[in-house]
Amino acid sequence: MKRIPIALGLLILSPCVCRAQVSGNSAFTQPGGMSRAEQNEKSRRILTRDEMPLKADSMYLDASVLMNVKADEYVAVFGVMQEGATVDECQKKMNDAIQAYTGKLKALGVESSDIFVDYIAQNRVYGFDVTSDIAREKLTGFEIKKNVSIHYMDYAFLDKFVSAAAQLQIYDLIKVDYLLKNTQAINARLMNEAMLILKHKADRYEKLLNQRIKPVQVVADKPGIYYPTDMYNSYNAFETEDVNTGYYRQKYVVQSVRKSRTFYYNGLTSDGFDLVINPVIIEPKIQCTLYLKTRYEPVTAVKAPVVRGARKR
Repeated sequence: MKRIPIALGLLILSPCVCRAQVSGNSAFTQPGGMSRAEQNEKSRRILTRDEMPLKADSMYLDASVLMNVKADEYVAVFGVMQEGATVDECQKKMNDAIQAYTGKLKALGVESSDIFVDYIAQNRVYGFDVTSDIAREKLTGFEIKKNVSIHYMDYAFLDKFVSAAAQLQIYDLIKVDYLLKNTQAINARLMNEAMLILKHKADRYEKLLNQRIKPVQVVADKPGIYYPTDMYNSYNAFETEDVNTGYYRQKYVVQSVRKSRTFYYNGLTSDGFDLVINPVIIEPKIQCTLYLKTRYEPVTAVKAPVVRGARKR
């Protein structure tokens, strides 16, 4: 019987920890984000045949840097769905719901330019008409789905958006996107740190080998970025007995209780990185990485040219 500690679930469910962790309902269908990010980072370090050393005395030095960055802006996406017997009825319900929700958002200070309504789908809804032993499928109505995207700066406003949506029976927070304004400055910081790491490593190897080396080729320059929306894992926190013998399986119908799933942000750790900038994470951060690999060769001493004196006559 597999046991999962309940204490871990209670820790992650505490309000002080979970308030800043938002991925949206899209987390229900995604696999473990951290494992995919780790695999992606490992694949950056695999050399292809074209990247192998060209000379026997060539050597590689690499640097891997991770930087945790707080988002500058956010976009929350809410899903709205309405059903009706006719398309017109369905459309009217949807328009009323969207108008009411956007009105509440504007009352919270959200500008019209920061709200976008995306028409997703219009579908037929079918049901069954059961007569005697025949269940005939028939058209029972229509449904319309739209998404409302909200752009905002202050993270604390998300709670207000959720509360306003719940008042209108809108419960589907699809996802929250974390945005950066200046990725160029972040990439420049990562490159500078990686260059310093390569220099320190080169100095150490020169002392170890008693031989000067010089960089001659950049083999890999691979940046990466991982957003919190894709870095959530989940588990079920419970302990239960198991009816596993054939006799009891035949004798009883086992009706299981509903067990809640817990989601938590699980970003990249310092494992595999030479340097982590802003290592302490108390809220989900955007994780920017850089893997830099350079080929070095020994410095060949150049002999001074021999200067011959003038011939005497």
